[in-house]
Amino acid sequence: MEKHIFAMQISHLLGEEFSRDWVYSQIETPKQEKLGDLAFPCFKLAASFRKSPHKIAEELAPQLKHDLFTSVAATKGYLNIFLNQNFIAEHTLKQILSGDYGKHEFGKNQTIVIDLSAPNIAKPFSMGHLRSTIIGNSLAKIGESCGYQTVKINYIGDYGTQFGKLLAAYQKWGNEKTVRESPIAELNKLYVKFHEEAKSTPSLNDEGRKWFKRLEQNDPKALELWKWFKDASLYEFNKVYDLLGVQFDLLRGEAYYNDKMETVVTLLKEKELLQESDGAQVVRLDDQALPPCLIKKSDDTTTYATRDLTAAIDRYESFSFTESLYVVGHEQSLHFNQITHVLKKLHFPWASHMKHIAFGMMLQDGKKMSTRRGKTVLLEKVLHEAIQLAKENIEEKNPALPNKDKVAQQVGVGAVIFHDLKHDRQNDVEFSLQDMLTFEGHTAPYLQYSYCRAKSLLLKGGFDLKEASPSLIVDGEWPLIKQLRAFPEVVKSAWQDYDPSKIARYLLDLAKSFNQYYTTTKILQGEQMKNRLTLVYSFSYVIEEGLSLLGIQSPEAM
Repeated sequence: MEKHIFAMQISHLLGEEFSRDWVYSQIETPKQEKLGDLAFPCFKLAASFRKSPHKIAEELAPQLKHDLFTSVAATKGYLNIFLNQNFIAEHTLKQILSGDYGKHEFGKNQTIVIDLSAPNIAKPFSMGHLRSTIIGNSLAKIGESCGYQTVKINYIGDYGTQFGKLLAAYQKWGNEKTVRESPIAELNKLYVKFHEEAKSTPSLNDEGRKWFKRLEQNDPKALELWKWFKDASLYEFNKVYDLLGVQFDLLRGEAYYNDKMETVVTLLKEKELLQESDGAQVVRLDDQALPPCLIKKSDDTTTYATRDLTAAIDRYESFSFTESLYVVGHEQSLHFNQITHVLKKLHFPWASHMKHIAFGMMLQDGKKMSTRRGKTVLLEKVLHEAIQLAKENIEEKNPALPNKDKVAQQVGVGAVIFHDLKHDRQNDVEFSLQDMLTFEGHTAPYLQYSYCRAKSLLLKGGFDLKEASPSLIVDGEWPLIKQLRAFPEVVKSAWQDYDPSKIARYLLDLAKSFNQYYTTTKILQGEQMKNRLTLVYSFSYVIEEGLSLLGIQSPEAM
């Protein structure tokens, strides 16, 4: 509210050339509290007004007047305002106490489809799959808090030439008893062995292609093996999803589109977009300076692109989405570029509402993890190790804690999720079990412990929400109130940039502010105890909401 008013007044004074939205985008929060609560830098105005930034600020300062502003100052080219602390505090705490704080309605009556996780069957659920799963899950939660209806789709990789290679490998070296005892591990060994053997025996790749063609033609033997491998994989995947607390609205593999792709191929032919290239069928994208999009290989088998085109059309027909988000790594950027432009050539206007939410890789020793090379770290193993470490910490620090196993899972899993989500999604993340399981510093356990500290204060003080007092007490509360005030804007910004790390970093700042308040204020003493506990409750509400948006639970005690 105050930021919008500040921007509106400045825009009005500057004239039509400087819109309120532009002014709003320039407003900053001063790093030093003594400089004010909000600041507008005048440096970009110097050329237009042919005056120094300091002079512009000095001229504007006396003209800014509002009940929300207690004072306005011109400082070194900045226009700084100090807010009415009592009004802001009461307004903020009343909003929090009313519930639904941080939620928005700009997404109302709109549907967002989110493609996330999408592991490949017959391969282990590795740390490399963690990013898509939890970034997509968090985006869905953030979108819902902004009013959107979200549809989370797990688009399982259960089709393609790689499965032909797996079928060929099983036929050559597989043992049914061994595979049934440990399906994912044994199938992964076969997959890795196939690629190793193919280096010296390239004809193996031809066998793989033949088996995939048999699968496309519904060969009974190929289908039987494929279904077995798929069911075994989904059983293992669900163990990981249960640990992460991730659920989907639709689980649909690539194979679902096997009998639907020909319709798309026919459509491409009718639009005269399909061309032959070395025996294969492609859509040329020269006008976009992109390589051709391969639709059918020379052996007449389909491709990942064919299935993705078909899936995109099916999703729009099923959900009439406002946006369709693909939470997939940076390395797929070319693929999604091609898919989008092929759909545009087919004159689907909704294609421009498909967005690739790219993210960096999960690295191990600076290198990409690869199932093909056998270089993987199993996510389920990491989660269990994190839970075990959390349990050991609880046994040491709070052995009488009830529900220790449940709390250990909340803390351990939260640590793994937060370690990822605190990074900007576009950056690579170096896998480090040691860093991930550190329960100090910029971690989820630090945030969860701060929440528990607040809950303990509320319990000891006998806080009753019905008797809450939403008013400012003394100057010591203001930094925390300003942090709480920022939450709705942070949620909105996280959605607009499709970046959960904005919420993660905000929560770290919020917890730091609360813990400073806790160490400098006698919360449970004096006449102002009820007011202080209302602030503590407000903190607990916001941090619990923020963690929930990241897919992390908040234990009441730990």
